[in-house]
Amino acid sequence: MTLAYSLALDALRPRLQSGELTPTRLAQDVLKAAGAGERYQVWIHRLPERDVLEQARRLESDESTRALPLYGIPYAIKDNIDASGYPTTAGCSAYSYVARDSAEVVRRLANAGAILIGKTNLDQFAAGLTGTRSPYGICANAFDRRYISGGSSSGSAVAVALNLVSFALGTDTAGSGRVPAGFNNIVGLKPTRGTISTAGVVPACRSLDCVSIFALTAGDAWDIFQVVRGYHEADPWSRKIVAPVPVAAANFRCGVPATSQLDFCGDASAAAMFRRGIELIERAGGQIVEIDYTPFREAAALLYQGPWVAERLAAIKAFFAAHEDDMHPVTRAIIGRGADFSAVDVFEAVYRLQKYRRQAQAELDRIDVLALPTAPTIYTIEQILAQPVKLNSKLGFYTDFVNLLDLAAVAVPCGMRPDGLPSGITLIAPPFSEAALCELGDRLHELSGVSLGATGFSRPAGARMPQKLAGAQHVTLAVVGAHLSGMPLNGQLTERGAQLIGAARTAPFYRLYLIPDTVPAKPGLVRRAAGGCAIEVELWRMPVGEFGAFCAKVPPPLAIGTVTLEDGNAVQGFLCESHAIEQAIDISVFGGWRNYCTAEQ
Repeated sequence: MTLAYSLALDALRPRLQSGELTPTRLAQDVLKAAGAGERYQVWIHRLPERDVLEQARRLESDESTRALPLYGIPYAIKDNIDASGYPTTAGCSAYSYVARDSAEVVRRLANAGAILIGKTNLDQFAAGLTGTRSPYGICANAFDRRYISGGSSSGSAVAVALNLVSFALGTDTAGSGRVPAGFNNIVGLKPTRGTISTAGVVPACRSLDCVSIFALTAGDAWDIFQVVRGYHEADPWSRKIVAPVPVAAANFRCGVPATSQLDFCGDASAAAMFRRGIELIERAGGQIVEIDYTPFREAAALLYQGPWVAERLAAIKAFFAAHEDDMHPVTRAIIGRGADFSAVDVFEAVYRLQKYRRQAQAELDRIDVLALPTAPTIYTIEQILAQPVKLNSKLGFYTDFVNLLDLAAVAVPCGMRPDGLPSGITLIAPPFSEAALCELGDRLHELSGVSLGATGFSRPAGARMPQKLAGAQHVTLAVVGAHLSGMPLNGQLTERGAQLIGAARTAPFYRLYLIPDTVPAKPGLVRRAAGGCAIEVELWRMPVGEFGAFCAKVPPPLAIGTVTLEDGNAVQGFLCESHAIEQAIDISVFGGWRNYCTAEQ
């Protein structure tokens, strides 16, 4: 079965919010369509129908969940990302284990109302850019099954391109979140390292790994990123977003390599498509600036020719020692090379990389964004199987340096080749530039005129990024009492366009009190220097333009101030003046207002 409607977020959301389409009906339709992925070897593990429908029923059982940002939206995850109660294989059956806990990114998606459909195929241990290195089958291109889909996040990209899910998670160490997007006519967002937690993700190169997002539009990718990004205290690689890069002006400087430095592996169609991409950039207001690609190319070479291969071995050292013969032969050969490098080799490579960083930064300082082909060419599956290492290395020519140089990137469609295969362009910018990249990527995607993935559907009318970014100007508000979902004052949030993000807890230095003589009854959250505990709250996104008027209506002794959360992030939230709790009852033992109200009934 092929779905008769688009799964793009802006096409689904109005139908879900109006009740025209329920999460259960949507899940049933998606489950019927999911089998189409078998011809392309998309799936490693599809969730049982009962489990998928149970996710939908839980959402429908609570009316307040309609405010969740991803209410009822179906998605998939690459099978090196944990989902509680389901196997994680990393593309190797001997490695398989049943995850006790979900990865942090999966937990955030569940809290936002998204429905997990299944786990997708990949190049084993996320080592490769082809989609051919899996004992679960070779994942084929969504447009022509003779061609590669790109890897390592092959199944995730093809699942989105075939309209089997609205979005999918991949991982990207060397280009695995971008090359499959380019080969399948979708968007691939590789965010800044550490902005999405990798806790619960099987590592490839732990210091470089990123969780990536595949979506049908840049606006969809941005919406998903808004949900899953954020500092995670338990993840040592997690980073706080300190200074987001502003969206580029109508006129911007776009760097491209000098013509002599471009390499398309003899593929005239790929070269022509990149020229078309440059034309789209100029139509979008870009001023083309030639840059020296040398330091980027030299940095890229370090990833597989240098000691970062040893980090891949470090990730699975014990398994590799015991199960070397259970691995895909190409993957085994690549990762096994990690033992050939010494500590001296590592430091020498770090020194070279630092030199390339300085040289690359000098080029980046001249431009606002760097534009590159997503890949120099595309190969048939037969070609890759004949020369698996040599041709794979060519595919990373424009991608391998991005994480080494701590940059962000988005791959977007730019047109269709004469042979009917898609072609893409990748935009690269400094860390924390995701909004700027998605906005510009969306402009190029719209100008390209291509349909969404392999679906034949056009871009939804509400998919344009300027509207998304206007909505992104928001305040995160911690709600502790009568404004919780389902409580008497919750309407003061929803009438101002606030959206529920999900449940959270404060840092462990607060107390919660029952404020006397309030109607409706309200609690007061007070910070204590000692003897505090963690208190349950809800996090809501409120448009900046509504926040001032909302604060003005908060009656004393309550006030809006800064609340520190359990994960270390600071948000705006309800606090109480200390004088008001002198005769108040301490209800902190209940852990939150909802628990207290339940106990009192």
